[in-house]
Amino acid sequence: MTRQPKRPVYKRVLYKLSGAALLGDQDFGIEGRVLKRLAVDIADVAATGVDLALVIGGGNIFRGLNATKTGMTRAHADYMGMLATVMNAMALQDALEQCGLATRLVSSIEMKEIAEPFIRRRAIRHLEKGRVVIFGAGTGNPYFTTDTAAALRALEIDADVFIKGTQVDGIYSADPEIHKDALYFATLSGDEAIRQGLRVMDMTAFTLCQEAKLPIIVFNLHTQGQLLRILHGEPAGTSVYWE
Repeated sequence: MTRQPKRPVYKRVLYKLSGAALLGDQDFGIEGRVLKRLAVDIADVAATGVDLALVIGGGNIFRGLNATKTGMTRAHADYMGMLATVMNAMALQDALEQCGLATRLVSSIEMKEIAEPFIRRRAIRHLEKGRVVIFGAGTGNPYFTTDTAAALRALEIDADVFIKGTQVDGIYSADPEIHKDALYFATLSGDEAIRQGLRVMDMTAFTLCQEAKLPIIVFNLHTQGQLLRILHGEPAGTSVYWE
């Protein structure tokens, strides 16, 4: 008997990628090899028929908060950080289209020559038509992180899950790169994460997910095929649930 392919456990997904992950072995910019591998992982997920939306950070190019430490005005620095996310989004769009995917780049800051403006109903329609939607330029407002932008967009498009790709395997009791004895959580209550002060994402983003009871999955985006396993409901990374 022919084995039927696994069906995704989620219909609509918001996947937030770390911009710093694009660095690879470099100190700055985009490592083409890493970009291609991430695009292949995303293409495998898109092939299952899920509605897939993406948000990518800009930390490999510019971090607004870091710039303020050298005296730059916070709002000005944050806008520069938003532009960095658009550069990453454009690179990811090109990589995905080279994998044969139909995409739409949507920006919170108007730049009509390269991206559509964010219109909620239009973005949802793109998803319904099987296009991968990439949200760039954060929320379009300073003082908000790309985590918050991703949480906001996840709620606006009625996503079933918020998947966050990071450079560690999931959520730990402390930074595992500094504390080798840090405890790893396979599953975690969101309320417990708040009580322990765990840095899953910034508190504004986390609160948005909490209020909507939106599940969060945090995983290592460098592990090939992990994203697809998550989509099929297999244990991978840390699952955050709400009581």
